[in-house]
Amino acid sequence: MYSLDDLDPARWTPRDVATLVFVVRDGAVLLIRKKRGLGAGKVNGPGGRLEAGETPAQCAVREAQEELGVTPTGLRHMGELRFQFADGYGLHCHVFRADGCEGEAHETDEAAPLWTPLHAIPYGEMWADDALWLPAMLTGRRFDGRFVFDGDAMLAHALTFEDPPTN
Repeated sequence: MYSLDDLDPARWTPRDVATLVFVVRDGAVLLIRKKRGLGAGKVNGPGGRLEAGETPAQCAVREAQEELGVTPTGLRHMGELRFQFADGYGLHCHVFRADGCEGEAHETDEAAPLWTPLHAIPYGEMWADDALWLPAMLTGRRFDGRFVFDGDAMLAHALTFEDPPTN
């Protein structure tokens, strides 16, 4: 079984590198209900795996465009998440916040958009780790997290926050 020590960035190599982006405007955050792939059926931010030669910021923008038809604006890198799953899958995720977006979010074959008031985020429909870092990130706090999962069950976590907030 994996432990948090296995996610030491100096020696851990994930299978995939991905992004998440959370567009925040007018007291709401743009979430998605994911239709396929890892986390299908869950609520999350738009995002996905980096393509060859792509930076995390470029990936975050491309994924929001592909999944929802919007282009995030005012993009800021807020943190990193390292996930190790009991089945051996490892994922390193860069998390971004955007202060707005161009275009109107619409449903695609990958995701359905959910503009959600900041006070009503459906953490019970999200990955278990989201409730630990997303509220702080939405207030401007940068973070770094490591998580061990067995399927949907979070087995262990370590999370650090940078103070003060960057807003």
